[in-house]
Amino acid sequence: MNKREARLQAMLSGPIFVTLLGLAWPNLLMMLAQSSTVLLETWFLSHLGIDALAGAALVLPILMLMQSMSQGAMGGGISAAVARALGAGDQALANRLVLHAVALTAGLGLFCSITLWWVRVPVFTLMGASGPALEAAMTYSGIAYGALTLMWIMNALASAIRGTGNMLVPGAVISGGAIVLIPVSACLIFGWGPIPALGIAGAGWALVLYYGIGGAILLWYCLSGKSLARLERGQLSWAPMRNILGVGGFAMINPLLTNGLIASTTALVGAYAGTIALAGYGTAARLEYLLFPVAFGIGAPLVAMVASNLGAGQPERALRVALTGGAMAFIVAEIIGLSAAIWPYHWMYLFGSEPDMVETGVVYLQTVGPVFGFFGMGFTLYFASQGARKLVWPLGAGTLRLALAILGGWLVLHLGGSLFWFFVVSAIAMFLYGSIVLYAVATGAWFKKP
Repeated sequence: MNKREARLQAMLSGPIFVTLLGLAWPNLLMMLAQSSTVLLETWFLSHLGIDALAGAALVLPILMLMQSMSQGAMGGGISAAVARALGAGDQALANRLVLHAVALTAGLGLFCSITLWWVRVPVFTLMGASGPALEAAMTYSGIAYGALTLMWIMNALASAIRGTGNMLVPGAVISGGAIVLIPVSACLIFGWGPIPALGIAGAGWALVLYYGIGGAILLWYCLSGKSLARLERGQLSWAPMRNILGVGGFAMINPLLTNGLIASTTALVGAYAGTIALAGYGTAARLEYLLFPVAFGIGAPLVAMVASNLGAGQPERALRVALTGGAMAFIVAEIIGLSAAIWPYHWMYLFGSEPDMVETGVVYLQTVGPVFGFFGMGFTLYFASQGARKLVWPLGAGTLRLALAILGGWLVLHLGGSLFWFFVVSAIAMFLYGSIVLYAVATGAWFKKP
């Protein structure tokens, strides 16, 4: 048995916690590296002033939406389809899925890039941007949105490789690229030697380089035959597309809900409390993005393990895998949230010292941080549900969270203008989201026939 086949057998019959931990750690490192670049970029941009921070806060939710859609939603559909094919012993289908994944995501990435570039002015204005903050958002997004097609293709290739149980290669490529991105971003923002200082535009050009080079390396890996699921020439057909879209297309609703919530709450804060509060909330909410690497780091192997076990006719083991991963994510995310609630000033002073900005972020972290564990658990079980092709409960819980946070938050701000009670509503919505998804999975909603 070679190494590639051993990975598949470990997913089907190895000790659950040990196997999941072994598959998760490369993804956790990868996602933490990516999130660290976001945080360091925020620190770089903080040296350009409040307007640059506010402009970046407007662009970031949309970039994270694209990242979540391409990596977590459509990527989960790709991983699940490849893992099911390999679990059922269909190597030819697994290979065809890689080709169709690249073609599908290239089209989606190009569509998103053109659409977002076209509508960015009214979107940023609706989110409360004006003056220098709007100019900063336009400059950053004008370049960063051009990298979206490269982002979608890179994440499609990484997801196909993860579907084989190989988390190390995509983790190494994406982590290594993220580490290199940090000094490159600093050089482009502030200038170095012959490189001119590009300001906030430099952060956008750094993303173009990151996704372009990372995607090229993963493309070579899939073409070389080193991956268990290989990229080969062939004709495109509807059946493999449908196989991917059956999970990935439906799953794209979830990042729309999650990132739409952050974008909408950002807009509410900007509209009711002004630019300084917007910068404070946007800076504090970036810590919430650390939950995405936790959820994805554990959730990506859950997609492969749940899908392969269901493909092999082992539903009970698939459920145990999901609950184990959910518990792991809850613990890690709750540690992050409680740490932020206990030491909020340590976080906020990294990015600025303007009193109103800092206080807005502190109130958010102290109010919402203690329930971070529920979001991490619910989002991780959403990935497991992708592997099971059962997404109704996670998406329903996400819709409820969105409605409660936006409508309830708007009502609180409209009646009293209190950011504290606005954040309380957000915390309640986050708690309900995780609790509902856990209830659905634990009570066997996956296996109940319509």
